[in-house]
Amino acid sequence: MIKNGSTLENAGNIDVAVFDKTGTITEGKPEIEDIFIIDENEFILKRNEVIENTDGDWIVVEDPAIPGKHVNVESEELNDNLLNIESKNSVEKEIIKLIPSLEYNSTHPIAKAIVDKVGDLSINLDSVDDFENITGKGLKGKINGKTILAGNNSLLSDENIADTENIVIYSKAQEKYNEFVNQGKTVIFLVYDNHIKGIITLMDKIRNNSKRTIDELHKMDIEIYMITPPGNNGKTAKNVASSVGIDNVIANVLPNEKLDKVVEIQNKEHLKQENENILEKGKETVESKAEGVHKKPKEVLFVGDGINNASALSQADVGVGLGSGTGVAMESGDIVLMEGDLENVVAGIQFSNKIMSRIQENIFWAFAYNIILIPIAAGVLYPFFGIVFRPELAGLAMALSSVTVISLSLMLRGHVPPIKRKNK
Repeated sequence: MIKNGSTLENAGNIDVAVFDKTGTITEGKPEIEDIFIIDENEFILKRNEVIENTDGDWIVVEDPAIPGKHVNVESEELNDNLLNIESKNSVEKEIIKLIPSLEYNSTHPIAKAIVDKVGDLSINLDSVDDFENITGKGLKGKINGKTILAGNNSLLSDENIADTENIVIYSKAQEKYNEFVNQGKTVIFLVYDNHIKGIITLMDKIRNNSKRTIDELHKMDIEIYMITPPGNNGKTAKNVASSVGIDNVIANVLPNEKLDKVVEIQNKEHLKQENENILEKGKETVESKAEGVHKKPKEVLFVGDGINNASALSQADVGVGLGSGTGVAMESGDIVLMEGDLENVVAGIQFSNKIMSRIQENIFWAFAYNIILIPIAAGVLYPFFGIVFRPELAGLAMALSSVTVISLSLMLRGHVPPIKRKNK
């Protein structure tokens, strides 16, 4: 649905397309991939024991959580256990119970995925006090009087978990975190009572037509950006971008920063060297560059589905809201994709180009009739050929002019954008 005529005109002049990642390039329905339980009583040494490996030998070191304390340590093998969520192990269920209890208070798609998945276990959730949604980092609250965190590394850093957690457990958790990140997964730490209890990873599937949409935009010489929130690590964002053919990724963008990013892209300046002597100097000064700058604001199209994208959708020259997204996003967008089909972004641009082309054709024919027939009606041919344009014929010619313009316009009703023709 295209809301106004100016949007129809602007869509064909787009220089840059900016896509929100979650729910736009991806389906916005993350699914749990891994649950990594950190149990100090089983596969990792007790938290009051700290060891480090030197030349293959396990030695005792000081526990920073208990200054001056030394303990005896047995050489236990540290096994990395990836536990299945359907397991009925009591320790597992107790730990798994904590994170959905916290996530239940959030409306984020990741929170919904966790709550829905763990709901299959029929676990009664705990009540959460002092709940906080820390933008771009995660969630915080209290269960049974103890602080619980669910979020990324930035949240752990803010809460100084590295200082309160056992060195071995913290390092093993970070090692597992890096492993999951390298696989392109979204990683969430679960911290309870200042100790890391587990790691949950999620994957958000890429929309089936995302790559084709991006490929078609590239053919139109449109520059493409993808914006990702702080909860998505940079490697995950780059993996998604690489999969669909997007070259420019702006990662770790807070919801209130999306508008600023759109403005930055709109105000990008193209450098054009007018003086070839500048290149011959081998070194360009700031002043010489400034002389060659020609400001050319870019026409930006922004595509998003969530309430966090509302300001960016309004700021963009053309805002495209997905019909499968929130009502605020649809209200803020100039174009609404009712079926949530990403290919309709391309179809909208192609339709805009077709309409503007048809308008130019109509103007041509309207002027052509008048330029040719008005002089004839005025008798310009009579002195040479004795031809007189009778009034009734002049009226008929005028009607034919209107019929031609209207007929060309009505033919647009049957127009199918090229990207949709290929699907048929």
